[in-house]
Amino acid sequence: MTSTDSSPTPATTGPITDTAPVAVIGLGSMGAALARAFLGAGTPTTVWNRTTARAEALAAEGADLAPDLAAAVEAGTVVVTCLRDHQATRELLGALPAEAFAGRTVVVLASSTPAEARETQAWADQRGIRALLGAIMVPTPLIGTPQSLILYAGRRDVLDRSRATLEVIAPNSAYVGDDPGLAPLLDTAMLEVFFAGMTAFLHASAMVTAHGLEAAAFLPWAKEMLAILPDTFDGLAADVDAGSYPGTEDNLAMELAALTHMVTTSRGARVDSRLPELMHDLARQAVDAGHGADGWSRVVEVLRGPGDRA
Repeated sequence: MTSTDSSPTPATTGPITDTAPVAVIGLGSMGAALARAFLGAGTPTTVWNRTTARAEALAAEGADLAPDLAAAVEAGTVVVTCLRDHQATRELLGALPAEAFAGRTVVVLASSTPAEARETQAWADQRGIRALLGAIMVPTPLIGTPQSLILYAGRRDVLDRSRATLEVIAPNSAYVGDDPGLAPLLDTAMLEVFFAGMTAFLHASAMVTAHGLEAAAFLPWAKEMLAILPDTFDGLAADVDAGSYPGTEDNLAMELAALTHMVTTSRGARVDSRLPELMHDLARQAVDAGHGADGWSRVVEVLRGPGDRA
């Protein structure tokens, strides 16, 4: 992301080759997991939270308990914030003078939209704060393990400078680009695939259990569908990027019949039919627009709407 802002760019000195002293601000379940991962790796860790009791629990495990926010920031070369959202992060850190962050890296790990992340980066740049924005992609039990994944976006040099420290909480981290909005964008998109998959399985389970089967009996068949999804995603991505939706292996007119069966079966089992109805309606719109011979990938154009063609 290219900026025309004339605000000062935070200076970056040499890399932190060893794990630097860390301050963790915000000690909900995820923030506490981050602090424990640092402590487990022997990283000097200071903690602060508005609700002192949460910080005291970590102090009993070896963390230094900061008396206030200013003291916490002062203690950390890398300041990791894990608050409710980006607005809360800006409001909290904005209570301190910009000089309090001199020589420090502030890592913002909060859920956000792409626009909110860009606003936070601009806010930090205007104050000369060296900031890095990230999206945590794993549940708390995986923090600090080889399976931990955090997506980082923004200034690459800021990540590189603090990489040794940040790899403590997520060895499997990834830099996704200089646009700070890319981390939350990918976070949101990945979670959509995840939640859609879980919801589809639960909907299908509701249908089969309504007919006397157990979900466990259906599970192997559901996994058969999962096994073909990676190759299917490859084809869909290629079609979307090419703007071409060939129906050589499938076509929407044919698939519309299967989707109609899903809706009918759902209603017959007295199961909420909105999920199959949504898929049915997307296919129906494409067919009604004259694209019945195209493949399922054509649905992306329906989802984009008439005013947003790629």
